Amino acid sequence: MKPIHIIGGGMAGSEAAWQAANAGVPVVLHEMRPTVGTDAHKTEGLAELVCSNSFRSDDHMQNAVGLLHEEMRRAGSLIMAAAGRHKVPAGGALAVDRDGFSGDVTDTLLRHPLVTVERGEIAGLPPEDWDNVIVATGPLTSPALAEAIRALTGEDQLAFFDAIAPIVHRESIDMDVAWFQSRYDKVGPGGTGKDYINCPMNREQYDGFIRALLDGEKGDFKEWETSTPYFDGCLPIEVMAERGPETLRHGPMKPRGLTNAHNPQEKPYAVVQLRQDNKLGTLYNMVGFQTKLKYAEQVRVFRTIPGLQNAEFARLGGLHRNTFLNSPRVLDGELRLKAAPRLRFAGQITGVEGYVESAAMGLIAGRLAAAERLGRSFTTPPPTTAHGALINHITGGHIETTDSRGSSFQPMNVNFGLFPPIEKVKVVDGKRLKHAEQAVARKRTYTARALADFDAWLSGATALAAE
Repeated sequence: MKPIHIIGGGMAGSEAAWQAANAGVPVVLHEMRPTVGTDAHKTEGLAELVCSNSFRSDDHMQNAVGLLHEEMRRAGSLIMAAAGRHKVPAGGALAVDRDGFSGDVTDTLLRHPLVTVERGEIAGLPPEDWDNVIVATGPLTSPALAEAIRALTGEDQLAFFDAIAPIVHRESIDMDVAWFQSRYDKVGPGGTGKDYINCPMNREQYDGFIRALLDGEKGDFKEWETSTPYFDGCLPIEVMAERGPETLRHGPMKPRGLTNAHNPQEKPYAVVQLRQDNKLGTLYNMVGFQTKLKYAEQVRVFRTIPGLQNAEFARLGGLHRNTFLNSPRVLDGELRLKAAPRLRFAGQITGVEGYVESAAMGLIAGRLAAAERLGRSFTTPPPTTAHGALINHITGGHIETTDSRGSSFQPMNVNFGLFPPIEKVKVVDGKRLKHAEQAVARKRTYTARALADFDAWLSGATALAAE
């Protein structure tokens, strides 16, 4: 049987390879690292996490990304299984030891009898005799391949900047100033309710920090980068500060749900949180502190944060360009390129944003490619599910308008706004719900419907695979 060729060994490519191989189809997974490096990757491991180590909320009853986690688990996801084996405390979020996670995914795929990993760049379009290809090259697609795709589609590539947060050595944090606590003491996967390190600021310290952010020397951009927009879900902290002096205090530095363990009577004006980044607990990343400040400026400015005055950094923040397709125009409902249907796309290059969303598109693309190779019918999950809602967004759910760059299509995290709407839940068991209770009940209705529909879809997909 001819293999499926998958280009890119990130979250989407790794998940696609796993799903296709488990369907009984041989896979060749092409990863250009370490032969060709990128501006953001540091290792040659598959599914390397280059930004945060968090997969965000794991609450599948009230949160859309938590729902996506659960759907993926039910579909036998490699990414979610590895995340479960390497989770670290993170309140209500699912966060992982990044090295352990990547190593697990790499080893699992290398051990699979139907998976071959080949190192080296696919420069330009893949050979014509590769009749079933998944392009999962992510936000750092090699220039030669990106240009070939652009030429094939006739579409200009859209792009935004993704920023990376710094990582701090735990032993360099002053715990006489900082304290452990999750917001509202929430206990999450593998957590205790004391999963974040919190560094408090009073009003004077916060105002000084904002001034330092705004005045700090920023990295220079190349000419072609100057008009590239940011993705709102991963804004550099100094860009947020430029939107107003109180923006950060109502964003990643909000003090709500936290009590200073050293002085419970004194409420902090703002709080910087750090989340465990590895299982040993020796590294912590600065939550929401993506930045384009120059390295020396990062050290100077971030050491003004109480508790981080002697901070030692294992990694400083950075910035990289993120490329994605105008998917509603160029992809069909099975994630194939309309101009060349042998090419199927998955991951961030399709216009989904986030680790889990990328892996979820890899999961579907892998199953679609395997079904095609086996000559079996396959339908994608319904739009009432998290997977289906994402597919619908990138292949037809987006309302096409134009802006100064020619299109309004932008990357999207999974959220309930992508799902077909449901009626508001106002009464439960004869009791009229308050507004906040209605919101909770509505989210639970979304998730209950999604899981029921996903299970039904999964049963049908399994039956077709067994034919």
